[in-house]
Amino acid sequence: MSVRRWSRAVRWYLRELTGEADYDRYCERHRRRHPLAPVPSRRVYEARRALHRETHPQGRCC
Repeated sequence: MSVRRWSRAVRWYLRELTGEADYDRYCERHRRRHPLAPVPSRRVYEARRALHRETHPQGRCC
């Protein structure tokens, strides 16, 4: 495996692990569904995401 390919794989993994890629996917989906509406900032996205988690708790094992 080349160094470039390895570094891309590590970068992808870290973005998925930290949740950074979630905002990118959200932006893509928002642009497709609402092409004329401005895309919310990352801060607004994170606030909405936190509110959703608080109002829709999921059962966790621990």
